[in-house]
Amino acid sequence: MSMNFFKHLHTVGKHRRLVRKLCFKCGLIRQGLTHDLSKYSFAEFWSGVKYYQGYRSPQAKEREELGYSAAWLHHKGRNKHHFEYWTDFADGDKIYVEMPPKYFVEMVCDRIAASKTYLKESYTDASPLEYFLTKTDRGGMNPETAKKLEYYLTMLKDNGENFTFKALKKYAKQKNTPHG
Repeated sequence: MSMNFFKHLHTVGKHRRLVRKLCFKCGLIRQGLTHDLSKYSFAEFWSGVKYYQGYRSPQAKEREELGYSAAWLHHKGRNKHHFEYWTDFADGDKIYVEMPPKYFVEMVCDRIAASKTYLKESYTDASPLEYFLTKTDRGGMNPETAKKLEYYLTMLKDNGENFTFKALKKYAKQKNTPHG
């Protein structure tokens, strides 16, 4: 367990550094600096230590063992760069709100950084798109957000990081909605 503490701490730190670097490329300085700070909270960090594996999110293992992830429930409710944050309920229906540009761009940076963190040497610019297409619950995402995410991840696969981050920086500068 003590080794998992340091391994998880290293993984979280590495992921946050990668997201910070990518957010900075998009002009999102504040978001780069504050990204995923909730991962250091007791609710998220100790779960991460307990379920640490090194090759995927500890939340996946926690979900397998408990049927849900308490750490994920905590995390998604505090971090606007997760599309799940933008789900609401009205009259018994789920409402999927389109993500404001600055949080959308942070989500793209987060997905790329997570792929790099967990896939290590086997990462390619196609990896985040592959994960999105095979593992993301797109039915739980606003359709416009899903379309844009697939568009930018395809752009990454086809044109590489430099091209994609120039486009994302431009998109991030668009006016955010009042809820953003």
